[in-house]
Amino acid sequence: MLPEENTVISLKSNGLKIAVAESCTGGLISKRITDVPGASDVFDMGIVSYANAIKNRFLGVPEEILNTVGAVSEETAAAMAKGVCEAANADIGVSTTGIAGPGGGTKEKPVGLVYISVYFKNGKQTVKKLLLCGTREEIREETATTVFETVLSELPRSGKDA
Repeated sequence: MLPEENTVISLKSNGLKIAVAESCTGGLISKRITDVPGASDVFDMGIVSYANAIKNRFLGVPEEILNTVGAVSEETAAAMAKGVCEAANADIGVSTTGIAGPGGGTKEKPVGLVYISVYFKNGKQTVKKLLLCGTREEIREETATTVFETVLSELPRSGKDA
């Protein structure tokens, strides 16, 4: 079974809703969720936020974070996940921000640098830093799979107590 299928099933069994804020994955996580029959029971909203102005306006990422540490950072990923969770009134918000390549990387932020965040409305949050190798599509796919694996690892076994 695919990780997105397991995630949708687990969210359903726990009575939880998820919302997604994507930058480097460009809607791939939302697509993979909505490819699963019955996803509408657990998924109401996804935002693709490539531009910093969108991250700020719709996800609540403070301009100070964007202007100091940048869009590709742990702080931005954390703010994006919390912002989409609140905007959708979901139980869980997830986010991705990174550099999928092939260009755009720097010595400090190379191609393959990705941050993902999983935020629970009770305040629990996990942020992961990934350094991935491969093509643009491989980096995006691996990032999406890591999001699903992270959500699954953080979900309660049963009951709505995330």
